[in-house]
Amino acid sequence: MMAERRKDQIKVAIFMTGDANYHSAGWRLPDAYADVGTSLEHWIEFAKTMERGKLDMLFLADGIGTHGIDNLEGTRHNPKLDRMEPFTLLGALASVTTHLGLAATAHTAYNEPYHIARKFASLDHLSGGRTGWNIVTGANAEDALNFSRERHAPIAERYDMAEEFTDVCIGLWDSYEDGAFLRDQESGVYVDTDKLHVLNHKGKYFQVKGPLSLARPPQGHPVLIQAGMSEPARELSARVADAVFTSQPTIEEAKAFYQDVKARTAKYGRNPDDLKVLAGVVLFTGKTADEAEEKYDHLFSLTNMTASLSLVGQRLGGIDLTKYPLDEPVPDFQGNDVRASNAPLAARMARRENLTLRGLIKRYTAGGPHALMKGTPKQVADELEQWFVEGAADGFIFMPVSVPHALDDIVDLLIPELQRRGLFRTEYEGKTLRENLGVARPENTFLVKARN
Repeated sequence: MMAERRKDQIKVAIFMTGDANYHSAGWRLPDAYADVGTSLEHWIEFAKTMERGKLDMLFLADGIGTHGIDNLEGTRHNPKLDRMEPFTLLGALASVTTHLGLAATAHTAYNEPYHIARKFASLDHLSGGRTGWNIVTGANAEDALNFSRERHAPIAERYDMAEEFTDVCIGLWDSYEDGAFLRDQESGVYVDTDKLHVLNHKGKYFQVKGPLSLARPPQGHPVLIQAGMSEPARELSARVADAVFTSQPTIEEAKAFYQDVKARTAKYGRNPDDLKVLAGVVLFTGKTADEAEEKYDHLFSLTNMTASLSLVGQRLGGIDLTKYPLDEPVPDFQGNDVRASNAPLAARMARRENLTLRGLIKRYTAGGPHALMKGTPKQVADELEQWFVEGAADGFIFMPVSVPHALDDIVDLLIPELQRRGLFRTEYEGKTLRENLGVARPENTFLVKARN
């Protein structure tokens, strides 16, 4: 299969969170790292491996609370309990990398825009323009209890808040025009106040005067990433995102999502190419297809069912899966105000693949709602190429099931196969994340408004 129909190349990010092993049992393999949650040494190794492979970015996912803590049996087997705060970790990794993008999850439900804008601007300066913000509204209801609230806001309200939150951050990043900081020692003029803009935002949820206490970020704005498939999520992606992280288990569903979200950009005066669609993919690779399948089966044999029921139930929006029989067909799960799309997506997946609840647990502990690809590096590359060429994705966010070996396999086996096909870079295009992703540096919003 050739890629003549596209002149661009595949974008590749690595998704990691907590212990960095995406599979809940990944940490139990004999050669896996079990202490990643608090080990800077391991994270430095991962970042350097990704940069050696010329990957676009480390996508550091984050949940701000500890979930399912009332289920002590599930908690006993939960490897996600210790995980470092993203900005602290990425700040350290910025000092040992030169090209790798550094993207962090930051929740809009339990943060303030000024704090987030300042942190991302700082990280963008520290890294020389390599940061990205994964905008999430907060997908776990239990988080509310850690922030002096009794309930988690409904999804429509959370996205309404996220829209305003994001706009405030953009306005704060544009507090100063490029070149505003003169730092002229002879005249004593530090900043050109003609290039200073005070936001004076007064909205439904936030009141923020500004300006930000930092020069405009090297990228103008950090790369904005939106993860979500609901109706409000798609609109937010189409309006402001540079990339959208999507969960599509089949190429048919991926194509439909790709076409839908790209088509929405026109109403906001954007080109569809301004928005990169990155599909989540979990890989099991081996020297043969049978070996890859054996890895998949072996990891599931190491899972604890109680913990897996709790984990998957939480991913589906807080559904209690213990009340359903394990070896009977999966019920028709409905979405809720926590995670609207995940439960129906799981139910469709179960019907399509004829899965019992046990089968769904196996599938979800390995790949969640994402595409699951198994086989030799060549077989996996064939599938990725098909997704790319046929317009199902502009790139992929891979979730290594167990580290370090699954990450090493991506960089040392899969990436060379994609490079041989001309589908992936052999050198970075630039030094900023925007340059490497192929998304433009934005104009200052205050100048755009003045011009219009």
